[in-house]
Amino acid sequence: MVRRLGKVLIDRQRIHARVREIGRQLSQDLENDLRAEGTDAADSPDRVVMVPILTGAIVFVADRIREMPMKLSMRMVTVSSYPGQSTMSRGAALRGALPQDLGGRHIVVVDDILDSGHTLALVKELILEQNPASLRMCVLLDKKVPRKHEVTLNYAGFEIPDEFVVGYGLDYDGYYRNLPEIVTLELE
Repeated sequence: MVRRLGKVLIDRQRIHARVREIGRQLSQDLENDLRAEGTDAADSPDRVVMVPILTGAIVFVADRIREMPMKLSMRMVTVSSYPGQSTMSRGAALRGALPQDLGGRHIVVVDDILDSGHTLALVKELILEQNPASLRMCVLLDKKVPRKHEVTLNYAGFEIPDEFVVGYGLDYDGYYRNLPEIVTLELE
């Protein structure tokens, strides 16, 4: 089955504007949490931890943290759900150790897309076992499909229809992550 690029669903200008908006809102929400616990956001080393799900979220998280003028750290996690040339999730599988130092911190899980819910449900469950101070879920794309696992999002960039998409970190068989837009992938 040969695949080709289809239509642009979300152009780079819309992505940039929405990423900036999410970064500002997330910063404000986290600063409010830190103030509520008596911590100054400027002097809170390692209180805020981004947990991007690799590899798809790397472009999104990189652009978004540039919009967050606060101290934060990152602890990456690798989860696989679309092996090789698959366009259907095969279930989530942790591909590396989850960071074990998340207790008492304000955690923001960042992923590229929410579709079946497998990945975010797995990561959320494992992080909650560590008793974080707070846990927020942030995705670039929220695909409107029936889900096997319901996941509540705190921040979502865009809702998209049930189409396989690539670009801005999302791939097909390891390719197309570098595209600056979100583009459909079609059968040829």
